[in-house]
Amino acid sequence: MVDGDDDRVYYVISDIHLGGDEQLEEAAFLDELLSFLERLERTDENAELIINGDAFGLWEFTRIEGIEKFDALKGAYPELFEQFRATGENTPITLLPGNHDHELAAYDGYVERLAEYNIDLVQDQSINRPVGEQAIHFEHGHQQDPNNRIEDWGNPHASPLGYYYNTLVTSRAGQVSDRGRYNWLKDVQAVTPTEWMPIWLISKYFYREMNPLIRYAMVPFLLLFNVSAILAILAGLDLAGVWSTPVEEATAFLGQFGTAGTAAWYVLAINVVVTGLLLLVGIPLYFLQRDIKKTIDRFGIMDTEMTVDPVASYEEAARDVFDDDPETTIFCYGHTHRPDVREIDGGLLVNTGTWLKRLHRRDGVTGLLPPVFYPSYQLCAVRIAAEPDGVVVEHEAIEKPSPSADELTLTERLLTLGREPNPELPDQAVLEDRVQVSTPEPAE
Repeated sequence: MVDGDDDRVYYVISDIHLGGDEQLEEAAFLDELLSFLERLERTDENAELIINGDAFGLWEFTRIEGIEKFDALKGAYPELFEQFRATGENTPITLLPGNHDHELAAYDGYVERLAEYNIDLVQDQSINRPVGEQAIHFEHGHQQDPNNRIEDWGNPHASPLGYYYNTLVTSRAGQVSDRGRYNWLKDVQAVTPTEWMPIWLISKYFYREMNPLIRYAMVPFLLLFNVSAILAILAGLDLAGVWSTPVEEATAFLGQFGTAGTAAWYVLAINVVVTGLLLLVGIPLYFLQRDIKKTIDRFGIMDTEMTVDPVASYEEAARDVFDDDPETTIFCYGHTHRPDVREIDGGLLVNTGTWLKRLHRRDGVTGLLPPVFYPSYQLCAVRIAAEPDGVVVEHEAIEKPSPSADELTLTERLLTLGREPNPELPDQAVLEDRVQVSTPEPAE
């Protein structure tokens, strides 16, 4: 059995990502975090707060090094560190490093500095805690991600692929984000999976950075592209003398609406001409691209491990932990920013989500308009406690309004009307002799 109080209640949060160059210093959830910590300062429960990795964005600091990053954090969030101190006097606070704040395990000075604020920094990659007659395994989760796994733990110069992405892309975004028409580039941390990054950049350029006159001139063409493609084919059939009826009927139909119909006819006519030219060029290019892709696939040139399954590796790791120690029945991690709870071989796999903004992709229902990335917050703390019915795991929601009204243009709001995301946290799970858990499908 692991050390500790088996009747203790655990509150678990992760992936707060506080700090970073310039615009990354903004923490939109700071008030909510302070309120949560104030609650634990006053609680009568025998509780412990576990911050399960990536509390700080140390990778995102590129202009200062080593232990000096702590001074930058303390200077940026003085109220938060004082609240840590106050909360820690009543509720023990344990901090595990993640991949973004791996340096916490590399410099012993962090242990002393954080202890001044009643934070117990554990420089290992995982810890166990008892709960009732069972035990919980805590780890941040980067260990199961080949792009962020740190082989030489505790070495400040150990740099997985994710480190270079964050120092070259994320931190740079923080330095230049305020140069845009809207300060949006700092949200690069919220783009998951990372493969969406090029699409997100195109989307934000189109809806935020593009000259409005150009954008509004392009919207009708892009929105009507599918219709125009069909009309272009019909127009081709008409010119070839194969089938003229659809074109004649469409012209007669629009003619009934007078000037408005004439204007619509000209818009469609221009779209048809442009779309027809694109089809003439695009069809042969499509088959050429398809043939090139097949050739590349045969040689395996693009076979990489950049795309990581957000669940499978954690299920396997949980099974290994449960097999090695039958008393351990809960595997609690973060890293993927996806709050979740699911049954694995009689135990529970629990993800604590993130305090960062979440972006939900909404593809257009027609045309070629870029997708809209709809922002929301899904702040939560996982509560794990032994109750009479068994060990209860619950994602407790911490309310924060959606930022969509301020961060989406009118065009984006119109294109997502009726398709706004409504992400739900997982239902409560009770771990008895077997797991009883009901989890809604994630809303994206």
